[in-house]
Amino acid sequence: MPVLALVTAVLVVAFEQLVQWRYGATGLIGLALLTVGLKAKSPSVSSAGAVVLALLVAGPAL
Repeated sequence: MPVLALVTAVLVVAFEQLVQWRYGATGLIGLALLTVGLKAKSPSVSSAGAVVLALLVAGPAL
């Protein structure tokens, strides 16, 4: 069981680093808002995070 928790933690940290490398600090803030909103079951916070991430991904296309 501790191995699964360690692998999960490594994957989460790697994903956060990938988002920060690709989208900068704004991407990390959007990911944090989305995660906190989902954990707190707050639709407004998670929606704000999702909008930030969507704008970052779709930004070059706009």
